[in-house]
Amino acid sequence: MSAEYTESTPSDVDTGEVDAGDALLLGADSEQDPTVSVIMPTMNEEEGIADCIEMVKRALADSGITAEIILSDDSTDRTPDIAREMGARVVNPDDEGYGYAYRYAFDHARGDYLVIGDADCTYDFEQFPALLQPVVAGEADMVMGSRLEGEIRDGAMPSLHQYVGNPLLTKFLNVFYGAGVSDAHSGFRVFHRDVLDTLDLSTDGMEFASEMIMDAGARDLTIEEIPITYHERKGEAKLESFRDGWRHVRFMLLNAPGYLFSIPGTLLGVLGVAVMALAATGLDIAGVSFGPHSMIAGSLLTLVGYQTASMGVFATIAADPIRRPNDAVTAAIVEHASLERAATVGTAIGVAGGAYALWLVYEWGTSGFSTLPLVSADIVAFTAIVLGVQTVFGAFFMSAIASEN
Repeated sequence: MSAEYTESTPSDVDTGEVDAGDALLLGADSEQDPTVSVIMPTMNEEEGIADCIEMVKRALADSGITAEIILSDDSTDRTPDIAREMGARVVNPDDEGYGYAYRYAFDHARGDYLVIGDADCTYDFEQFPALLQPVVAGEADMVMGSRLEGEIRDGAMPSLHQYVGNPLLTKFLNVFYGAGVSDAHSGFRVFHRDVLDTLDLSTDGMEFASEMIMDAGARDLTIEEIPITYHERKGEAKLESFRDGWRHVRFMLLNAPGYLFSIPGTLLGVLGVAVMALAATGLDIAGVSFGPHSMIAGSLLTLVGYQTASMGVFATIAADPIRRPNDAVTAAIVEHASLERAATVGTAIGVAGGAYALWLVYEWGTSGFSTLPLVSADIVAFTAIVLGVQTVFGAFFMSAIASEN
């Protein structure tokens, strides 16, 4: 489902009728609002910034688009001076972080359409009109340049990133958030500025790249991709493979508690109950019998599964994640459970387990304590008691975190 907003389609986006010598790059003092804002976060990019700006200028001259270039800058070298000399605007974020630099620049952009990309010459900004066209035509809410579907020049991307890191992270993101993209971490993107009103972007670090696609996928925005050429960077690389890769993975998992907690917990719990049932009935499967040891294992799986699934509920209430769990049980608990209802259910389970345990003790006592205890029955009773206690205290914890949100 596409985002609902009215697009102002400028007549100069696709005519190509403006001469190359016309002033298509609008400065900060221009009274005319640009069609496009090209935004680059910069930190000591003096080796590549001039080439990036020249690429934008050539694209403007060829397409007839009016634009501004905004650097969201935290440099200690000549990057901002070079940019200003070439007609770009420079803003200085009041906090640190890749994501914050973009969010700060978004607040200062004047264009109807936003183009974002790194200022290290890895992305060819002459290609941005091709990414812009589907957004202007209303065919997509966001268009990304796909490096993995395009061409990656020699030395532009480490093999670990190209064949393992980026495909694996993209797979996670597609499964968890339904983005349906081939290169989730391409930083070359175009979208209408009203998309920012639809998305809820809040991260400051490198995970901002993931957050934008995760949120867009979770909200069913239309994301299209166009193959691009990815070039070797100019200047020092600032990405730390394992640290930044883990930050992306952690962010994706924490914002999908259904996949992190609810689904694994439910599977463990169902498996545990099934093993306990087989052990209690004494059935054989393919000649394999389930005895007391199987009952212990089943009890453990049941308790761990229940606790893990409960964390999915707690995380959903406490964090309001991007991808909320959509299984019926978690959704029902989040929407309808109250302290009183959950505590009542927990008390009932615990009391039932306790009553069964007392009956077993009574039966043992009436036999003069001469017969061996029913180990499997004891495990069932004590498992119910633990589940009841977990439910009661979990109800109070759920109520506490709900009151804080």
